[in-house]
Amino acid sequence: MNAGVFFSKKYLSDNRENIALIRSKIVGSGHGFSIVTDFDDLNGLDVLFVLGGDGTILAVASECAVRGVKIIGINYGHMGFLAEFEPDKADEAVELVLSGNYQIQKRSMLKVRIGKKAYHALNELVIQRSTAGDHFTNTVNIHAEIDGVTVDNFSSDGIIISTPTGSTAYSLSAGGSVLSPELEAFILTPICAHSLHSRPIVFSNRSVLKLKESNARFPLVVSVDGKIIGELAGDEEVVVTKARRKAEFITSADKNFFNTLLMKLSIWSR
Repeated sequence: MNAGVFFSKKYLSDNRENIALIRSKIVGSGHGFSIVTDFDDLNGLDVLFVLGGDGTILAVASECAVRGVKIIGINYGHMGFLAEFEPDKADEAVELVLSGNYQIQKRSMLKVRIGKKAYHALNELVIQRSTAGDHFTNTVNIHAEIDGVTVDNFSSDGIIISTPTGSTAYSLSAGGSVLSPELEAFILTPICAHSLHSRPIVFSNRSVLKLKESNARFPLVVSVDGKIIGELAGDEEVVVTKARRKAEFITSADKNFFNTLLMKLSIWSR
């Protein structure tokens, strides 16, 4: 087995001890170990320990998915929905991996195509109004089609297309439903809709979703997993489908999604 560690520099002073712990246990058991500083370092790895918050995991998840690298998260952030362990349980995380007595939870991802470019998202795609300079606009109008049939023309601040994983993130804050990870579905959630009939819509992840601005006055801001990837201008179309590969997370056999959800939301609500 070849294992690696990817960590958030934001928490580096806090996680140096656990990085050393992971390295010592992995190398001491006769396995390969490396520190991941860029995506090329993922090549040849079997398991990646990610030390940080959900944002740190999102930063590397799609790159792990295309390479078949399994992820195990150690939470240094606020929520840590994607992390299996807290920092004081890092030794248990290593022992779980070394024992091989774990489960693999596979999580669907979005494939987002804009023109000739393609992106992958574990959490969500967001298309929203611009708040910058001359491009500032109060609302946008986004036309949505699923499998060639019009869903709605959403007059809103924008729209979120989320996976089940991302349903507990921005989509939830915008009023969307929580989807359990095993569902073969995505959710479309308007952001501050200006129409009472515009509501979140859950649809099959086997469908093809197409989005474009109905009356393009200003470019729309497009982001994937919280990272701005550019602007949508004119009659450009965004095509969303299920990605071919899934992100794979190492979990303990007794982990339950709803127990985790209740615990995390209780912390969030404090």
